Amino acid sequence: MLRLENIKIYTDLTDDEVVKEACKQYKLDSKDVRKYNIYKKSIDARNKENIFYNYTIDIEYVGLKNIKNIKIVNEENFNLIIDKKRKAETRPVIVGAGPAGLFCGLILVQNGIRPIIIEQGKKVEDRKKDVENFLETGILNTTSNVQFGEGGAGTFSDGKLTTNSKNPLCRKILKEFVSFGAPNQIMYTNKPHIGTDNLINIISNMRNYITSQGGTFLFEEKVVDFEIECNKIKSVLTNKNKKIETDTVILAIGHSARDTIEKLYFKGINMEKKSFSVGVRIEHKQEMINNSQYGNKTKLKLPPAEYKLAYHGKDRSCYTFCMCPGGVVIGSSSNNSEIVTNGMSKFARDEENANSALLVDVTPEDFEGDSPLEGIYFQADLERKAFELGGNNYYAPIQRVEDFLNNRKTTRNWKNKTHI
Repeated sequence: MLRLENIKIYTDLTDDEVVKEACKQYKLDSKDVRKYNIYKKSIDARNKENIFYNYTIDIEYVGLKNIKNIKIVNEENFNLIIDKKRKAETRPVIVGAGPAGLFCGLILVQNGIRPIIIEQGKKVEDRKKDVENFLETGILNTTSNVQFGEGGAGTFSDGKLTTNSKNPLCRKILKEFVSFGAPNQIMYTNKPHIGTDNLINIISNMRNYITSQGGTFLFEEKVVDFEIECNKIKSVLTNKNKKIETDTVILAIGHSARDTIEKLYFKGINMEKKSFSVGVRIEHKQEMINNSQYGNKTKLKLPPAEYKLAYHGKDRSCYTFCMCPGGVVIGSSSNNSEIVTNGMSKFARDEENANSALLVDVTPEDFEGDSPLEGIYFQADLERKAFELGGNNYYAPIQRVEDFLNNRKTTRNWKNKTHI
């Protein structure tokens, strides 16, 4: 395979037309391309007078001319082989069916290991109904919500697939998503996303595959205790009075499973405090972001624009995170009398507004006590105060920036629900 890089495209073309243009730029004969794979596609909008797409394309080329100085690459191998050394007859247990738990289960069954995956929430199809009911009525189900359930919090948060890691396993994750129904363009677009509307079916397909290969899912069942002897795991106990013997437990519980984290701490598992970030969702017109990023002269049919901002102060940093073009802000609580918000987008990203998390660092020095759990208590206290100030309901509280800067409350009727 030959890798053709820095292919600049100034008009909207089909993939086949892009490959022909790439061959033209490299002085190759497009008739000698047996197959191709778009490896990367990004938008260069640094000069708003001259915006273009930048492609990297891998081609299988049977011609001979002009290939001397072109990079040669191997076709990607997406198999991950585990060096299996376990001899135990018990099956490994995965706690949590979010992205970490699902991909852990997937890799295990691909290597002939049959895990048991325990998830306190519901399977994604049923969970979707609970989330829709929550957003419409404000009635919270504490085990099946935006945070908890098959697919994890990311299922109702746009399905972003962005990381600063250069680990080659990132490509495997993308490929697996495509194999279960995600659009192929996530393999090559900059900052790919699947969309909440697509994720429901994709996660269901992933679960069905894991089950077909010998994995077992236990939904609406919660791990409540761990049996440990001589510093080795012996079994997990569930809220349905079930004892599952195992020599391996993989915790994929997410950061919102506070009661499980507390249980582990009081069982003597070593923990330490860590820094994290807190903040708000800030929302604005998508048209404004498009004009800021692209200007108004390009004729390209560009996707809704994104942004990323950061400020590095002397003692703290402030930055945007999880930016949702053409998305919405939703209440995302998982605990009673606490409110958090999240942003999400469908695949088309065609809503009127954009939103982004606006965050600031907090460190262990900001916490009151010495316990490793102080960060959790800090977080819970903020969420309780937000719940109270928002009117003691689970709808996302709203504050206009102008009002915030002038230290006054905002009262606004939004879909017939008053938010403060």
